[in-house]
Amino acid sequence: MSEHPSIARFRSDLEARGGQGVIVVLPDSVHTAALAAEALGCEVGAIANSLLFAGTTDDGETVPVLILTSGAHRVDTAKAAAAVGVRALKRATPDFVREHTGQVIGGVSPIAHPRPIRTFLDPTLRRFDVVWAAAGHPAAVFSTTYDELLAMTGAEEIEVN
Repeated sequence: MSEHPSIARFRSDLEARGGQGVIVVLPDSVHTAALAAEALGCEVGAIANSLLFAGTTDDGETVPVLILTSGAHRVDTAKAAAAVGVRALKRATPDFVREHTGQVIGGVSPIAHPRPIRTFLDPTLRRFDVVWAAAGHPAAVFSTTYDELLAMTGAEEIEVN
């Protein structure tokens, strides 16, 4: 069975960035951090959700903002907007997500996007020896570490909740 093209693109980018994690394709897509944690046998907090937001700048421009947060947290968009330096953050539409990440909601990975996206990382994820994040497809995840995720994404650390 051949690998899904979005997972193959992700794998190639992971290798190019020196990522050491293992990609796991789960039998069913895992639409929530809780389902992913259950399938992987880890704490929900060890799931790094890749959430793309549409940020509004002071001059009214809409820009993509990627926040990698612990599955145990909800992003406080007002707090995160202030930390990121935009006027507002709102959930991105499926079309906006696909345009900026090349991936679909539920499978957005921290890397392997068509163009760089300003990325922010929830420092709570540092508590876990192994962090799991989406690998470009709703049924695929990969293992990483906090430090590796920080290095591969060039993310800035911000408190999100």
